[in-house]
Amino acid sequence: MKKTVATCLLAALLAGCEQTEDQKAAPLMSHIEALYAQGRYRQALDSIRKLRVNHPNALEARKKSLRIWQDAYLKMVQQDIARTDSALQAVTILQRQARTIRERNFLGIRKDSLQIRYDALCGTVRVIHRRQGENR
Repeated sequence: MKKTVATCLLAALLAGCEQTEDQKAAPLMSHIEALYAQGRYRQALDSIRKLRVNHPNALEARKKSLRIWQDAYLKMVQQDIARTDSALQAVTILQRQARTIRERNFLGIRKDSLQIRYDALCGTVRVIHRRQGENR
């Protein structure tokens, strides 16, 4: 009886010493936070994917990484919106200055394409904002 109790106690102590999934994921999580703080959003998203694959049971780390994912993706989309808006404004000016119908038509096609991209990116921002409201 004493041996059984001692064996169970030893097994419980050994199990208590093992790291949890969140503790195992902590170094990667701190790397993700550093990448985000440095503005390296693409690398942060790639590291979050790695976290999800390598530590599927690290629930707290995954919850924290979801917030970072949303924020990083939002910032990337906002940067893309700024670039698209600048290109859209430039094409609009060029279209007004075009001398031939052919030129105006080609620039019109480019302008329509940029406008669609701009609208889609704005829709993505709206979805991210809604999701962030649900998660916080």
